[in-house]
Amino acid sequence: MTTARTNVIWVLAAAAAVAVAVLWPRVPAAQPPAPIATAAYRCDGGKSLTAAYYKGAPAPTPAPGEPPVPTGSVALMLSDGRAMTLSQTISADGGRYANTDESFVFWSRGNGAFVQEHGQKTMTGCIRVVPEPAGQDLAQAYANSAGGFSLRLPSGYAVDEAYRFQEFGPGKDIPGIKFTIPPATAAGTNLGADSYLSVEEIPYAPDCSAALFLDHVAAHAVTDGGTEYSVASSTGAGAGNRYFETVYAIPGTNPCIAVRYFIHYGVFENWPPGAVRRFDEQGILDQFDAIRRTLTVSP
Repeated sequence: MTTARTNVIWVLAAAAAVAVAVLWPRVPAAQPPAPIATAAYRCDGGKSLTAAYYKGAPAPTPAPGEPPVPTGSVALMLSDGRAMTLSQTISADGGRYANTDESFVFWSRGNGAFVQEHGQKTMTGCIRVVPEPAGQDLAQAYANSAGGFSLRLPSGYAVDEAYRFQEFGPGKDIPGIKFTIPPATAAGTNLGADSYLSVEEIPYAPDCSAALFLDHVAAHAVTDGGTEYSVASSTGAGAGNRYFETVYAIPGTNPCIAVRYFIHYGVFENWPPGAVRRFDEQGILDQFDAIRRTLTVSP
């Protein structure tokens, strides 16, 4: 076979291969399944984990009287660097996921979760924390397992876990967690640096109403972002100071959980001209609203 003929054969073979590649239907690469939900949790002791929940294949019809066999799974990433995928197992309450020998079990129920290893709980008090909303400065995540809630805050807020609302007099304190605005927010304005948002709770309240958190004030219903609230407000004044409070209670929670806005400011006209700027009241309210909307309550 001559060299020229060999070259022609190679050219024809290459052209045929190109034609086959162009005309033959291409099968797209299989894409991994997308999770049906993802969640980030903050746990006791500074621990955290993320969970991606996956839907499994359709389960066979169970025998009469038998519970359906779950087929889902969860992919976990723990704060100690471990990563694993667990299969869903039968559970009477919430979602239960375990490895083959059940030495590692992950339980989730509502907005709460915990991890059990070799029969011992190693991650407790885990509460779901919502992602930082787009376009908002809510970089600070806070979770409190004793209070059963989490929320997000702008950087710089001071946290007081020993806070108690004491305006109702001795023996009538309302416990909670207080989040005081950053000092820079009030600097140079007539806003008081002691202004804050708090999450409070009243145990054994059969009717969770905002009226329980403010004296002699009626409450009304408000729906915001799909959440129903009982809302009440009050104002006060004294010695050139003004006080404004609004409480958003969550009906159906027990203990009754509420978010309090407390805004303290001085009468602007009492300052010499140019001494301070008038604070941005709507801006503070908008920021408190953004924080409240990230509140997540565990069962």
